[in-house]
Amino acid sequence: MKQKRLIMRSSILAVIAIALAYTFYSNFIADRSVAKAGEASVNFVLNDLKGERIELEGLKGKGVFLNFWGTYCPPCVKEMPIMEELYTEYKEKGVEIIAVNAAEPGLTVERFAERYGLTFPIAIDKGRDVIDAYGISPLPTTILIDEHGTIVRVHQGGMTEQMVRDFMEEIKPGT
Repeated sequence: MKQKRLIMRSSILAVIAIALAYTFYSNFIADRSVAKAGEASVNFVLNDLKGERIELEGLKGKGVFLNFWGTYCPPCVKEMPIMEELYTEYKEKGVEIIAVNAAEPGLTVERFAERYGLTFPIAIDKGRDVIDAYGISPLPTTILIDEHGTIVRVHQGGMTEQMVRDFMEEIKPGT
């Protein structure tokens, strides 16, 4: 009787341990991102804060610095002024920034953009369709796309000024 109870308890503990290990792996270790370097970018259409249509396919011929962010994300907030500063320099060199906000209210995003004087296109992914299409997690995540529409790099986490500059150089057309 005691041996049967021991086997039953050991079996239950083994199942629980396997379930916990799988949960830990799938949530923290497994790479669930869809976007991978060397693959074609996923086309999308969003409207920016001014109501103008942004279609990724329409930016072929330019390097695209596709940044997924939120106003509640400290690294996102820190990198926005850096992106703005370098945007004015690299826009002339054929690099476009598209900042895709993670489904926040329009007024929140507009006030944020005004506070930081952001001039690059900002779109709100209200249904999180673009975020899901690219498998974005966590914020910030930046996807670098070359002039042919191919993903060059996927960077998760905050960026320094030097990183942003290097990334823009990497996707500058003709390099």
